[in-house]
Amino acid sequence: MTPIVILIGSPGAGKTTVGTLLATRLETTLRDTDADVEATTGSSVADIFVDSGEAHFRRLEEAAVLAALVEHDGVLALGGGAVTGSRVREALGTQRIVFLDVGLPAAVRRVGLATARPLLLGNVRAQLKALMDARRPVYERIAWRVVSTDDRSAVEVVDAIVELLDEAEPVR
Repeated sequence: MTPIVILIGSPGAGKTTVGTLLATRLETTLRDTDADVEATTGSSVADIFVDSGEAHFRRLEEAAVLAALVEHDGVLALGGGAVTGSRVREALGTQRIVFLDVGLPAAVRRVGLATARPLLLGNVRAQLKALMDARRPVYERIAWRVVSTDDRSAVEVVDAIVELLDEAEPVR
Protein backbone atom coordinates (compact mmCIF):
# COMPACT_ATOMS: atom_id res chain seq x y z
CA MET A 1 0.00 0.00 0.00
CA THR A 2 1.35 3.44 -0.88
CA PRO A 3 -0.20 6.89 -0.75
CA ILE A 4 -1.55 8.33 -4.00
CA VAL A 5 0.36 11.52 -3.28
CA ILE A 6 2.31 12.99 -0.38
CA LEU A 7 2.18 16.72 0.33
CA ILE A 8 5.17 18.50 1.86
CA GLY A 9 6.00 22.14 2.46
CA SER A 10 6.54 24.80 5.05
CA PRO A 11 3.95 26.10 7.49
CA GLY A 12 1.40 28.11 5.55
CA ALA A 13 1.87 26.15 2.31
CA GLY A 14 -1.64 24.70 2.59
CA LYS A 15 -0.88 21.01 3.10
CA THR A 16 -3.94 20.27 5.23
CA THR A 17 -6.33 22.55 3.32
CA VAL A 18 -5.19 21.34 -0.09
CA GLY A 19 -4.97 17.76 1.16
CA THR A 20 -8.57 17.81 2.35
CA LEU A 21 -9.85 19.12 -0.98
CA LEU A 22 -7.58 16.82 -2.98
CA ALA A 23 -8.74 13.74 -1.08
CA THR A 24 -12.35 14.70 -1.76
CA ARG A 25 -11.61 15.22 -5.45
CA LEU A 26 -9.83 11.86 -5.70
CA GLU A 27 -12.57 10.15 -3.68
CA THR A 28 -10.15 8.95 -1.03
CA THR A 29 -9.09 9.97 2.45
CA LEU A 30 -6.56 12.41 3.86
CA ARG A 31 -4.13 11.39 6.54
CA ASP A 32 -2.21 14.16 8.29
CA THR A 33 0.78 13.06 10.34
CA ASP A 34 0.48 15.98 12.77
CA ALA A 35 -3.08 14.84 13.49
CA ASP A 36 -1.79 11.27 13.94
CA VAL A 37 0.72 12.44 16.55
CA GLU A 38 -1.99 14.39 18.36
CA ALA A 39 -4.36 11.41 18.30
CA THR A 40 -1.67 9.04 19.59
CA THR A 41 -0.52 11.29 22.43
CA GLY A 42 -3.73 13.11 23.30
CA SER A 43 -1.75 16.36 23.18
CA SER A 44 -1.45 19.12 20.63
CA VAL A 45 1.76 19.51 18.65
CA ALA A 46 2.35 22.81 20.46
CA ASP A 47 1.95 21.16 23.87
CA ILE A 48 4.33 18.33 22.95
CA PHE A 49 6.97 20.90 21.96
CA VAL A 50 6.53 22.83 25.19
CA ASP A 51 6.25 19.84 27.53
CA SER A 52 8.71 17.40 25.94
CA GLY A 53 10.77 19.33 23.40
CA GLU A 54 11.31 19.23 19.67
CA ALA A 55 13.46 16.07 19.69
CA HIS A 56 10.66 14.10 21.36
CA PHE A 57 8.13 15.45 18.87
CA ARG A 58 10.39 14.51 15.93
CA ARG A 59 10.58 10.91 17.20
CA LEU A 60 6.77 10.77 17.42
CA GLU A 61 6.47 12.38 14.01
CA GLU A 62 8.90 9.91 12.44
CA ALA A 63 6.90 6.98 13.80
CA ALA A 64 3.68 8.52 12.48
CA VAL A 65 5.14 9.04 9.00
CA LEU A 66 6.63 5.55 8.80
CA ALA A 67 3.30 4.01 9.85
CA ALA A 68 1.31 6.15 7.40
CA LEU A 69 3.55 5.16 4.50
CA VAL A 70 2.61 1.50 4.90
CA GLU A 71 -0.97 1.89 6.14
CA HIS A 72 -2.45 4.66 4.00
CA ASP A 73 -3.30 4.64 0.31
CA GLY A 74 -4.93 8.06 -0.01
CA VAL A 75 -3.53 11.58 0.27
CA LEU A 76 -0.85 12.02 2.93
CA ALA A 77 0.10 15.41 4.39
CA LEU A 78 3.37 15.56 6.31
CA GLY A 79 4.26 18.08 8.95
CA GLY A 80 6.61 20.76 7.69
CA GLY A 81 9.66 19.35 9.46
CA ALA A 82 8.97 15.65 8.89
CA VAL A 83 11.37 15.44 5.96
CA THR A 84 14.28 16.76 8.00
CA GLY A 85 14.87 13.26 9.37
CA SER A 86 16.99 10.90 7.26
CA ARG A 87 14.86 7.83 8.11
CA VAL A 88 11.75 9.60 6.81
CA ARG A 89 13.51 10.77 3.65
CA GLU A 90 14.79 7.25 3.02
CA ALA A 91 11.34 5.73 3.59
CA LEU A 92 9.75 8.19 1.16
CA GLY A 93 11.84 6.69 -1.63
CA THR A 94 10.30 7.29 -5.05
CA GLN A 95 6.80 8.24 -3.91
CA ARG A 96 4.80 10.97 -5.62
CA ILE A 97 5.82 13.82 -3.33
CA VAL A 98 4.43 17.24 -4.16
CA PHE A 99 6.21 20.20 -2.61
CA LEU A 100 3.64 22.93 -2.04
CA ASP A 101 5.90 25.93 -2.49
CA VAL A 102 4.82 29.12 -0.80
CA GLY A 103 6.64 32.43 -0.65
CA LEU A 104 7.33 34.16 2.64
CA PRO A 105 4.68 36.91 2.29
CA ALA A 106 1.92 34.40 1.55
CA ALA A 107 3.08 32.03 4.30
CA VAL A 108 3.09 34.84 6.88
CA ARG A 109 -0.43 35.87 5.83
CA ARG A 110 -1.65 32.29 6.14
CA VAL A 111 -0.10 31.39 9.49
CA GLY A 112 -0.76 34.81 10.99
CA LEU A 113 1.44 36.80 13.28
CA ALA A 114 -0.20 35.49 16.44
CA THR A 115 0.41 31.82 15.76
CA ALA A 116 0.23 28.78 18.01
CA ARG A 117 2.94 27.03 15.98
CA PRO A 118 5.78 26.23 18.39
CA LEU A 119 8.66 26.78 15.98
CA LEU A 120 7.34 30.23 15.07
CA LEU A 121 7.30 31.80 18.53
CA GLY A 122 8.67 35.31 18.75
CA ASN A 123 9.21 37.10 15.46
CA VAL A 124 6.97 34.95 13.25
CA ARG A 125 8.25 36.38 9.97
CA ALA A 126 11.93 35.88 10.88
CA GLN A 127 11.33 32.40 12.30
CA LEU A 128 9.31 31.35 9.25
CA LYS A 129 11.96 32.70 6.87
CA ALA A 130 14.68 30.76 8.71
CA LEU A 131 12.63 27.54 8.58
CA MET A 132 11.84 28.01 4.90
CA ASP A 133 15.45 28.77 3.99
CA ALA A 134 16.71 25.72 5.89
CA ARG A 135 14.11 23.28 4.58
CA ARG A 136 13.69 24.41 0.96
CA PRO A 137 16.72 22.45 -0.34
CA VAL A 138 15.36 19.27 1.26
CA TYR A 139 11.85 19.83 -0.09
CA GLU A 140 13.22 20.47 -3.58
CA ARG A 141 15.55 17.46 -3.49
CA ILE A 142 12.88 14.91 -2.55
CA ALA A 143 9.96 16.38 -4.48
CA TRP A 144 8.54 14.52 -7.44
CA ARG A 145 6.85 17.79 -8.50
CA VAL A 146 6.64 21.36 -7.17
CA VAL A 147 3.40 23.34 -7.17
CA SER A 148 3.43 27.01 -6.25
CA THR A 149 0.60 28.02 -3.94
CA ASP A 150 1.22 31.78 -4.08
CA ASP A 151 -1.68 33.74 -5.55
CA ARG A 152 -3.67 30.53 -6.05
CA SER A 153 -6.77 29.34 -4.29
CA ALA A 154 -6.71 25.90 -2.71
CA VAL A 155 -8.97 24.67 -5.52
CA GLU A 156 -6.49 25.94 -8.13
CA VAL A 157 -3.66 24.12 -6.36
CA VAL A 158 -5.75 20.93 -6.28
CA ASP A 159 -6.44 21.33 -10.02
CA ALA A 160 -2.69 21.58 -10.67
CA ILE A 161 -1.95 18.46 -8.60
CA VAL A 162 -4.70 16.44 -10.27
CA GLU A 163 -3.31 17.40 -13.66
CA LEU A 164 0.16 16.21 -12.59
CA LEU A 165 -1.26 12.93 -11.31
CA ASP A 166 -3.18 12.38 -14.54
CA GLU A 167 0.04 12.77 -16.54
CA ALA A 168 2.16 10.68 -14.19
CA GLU A 169 3.87 7.40 -14.74
CA PRO A 170 3.04 4.76 -12.16
CA VAL A 171 5.06 4.92 -8.95
CA ARG A 172 7.91 2.44 -8.95
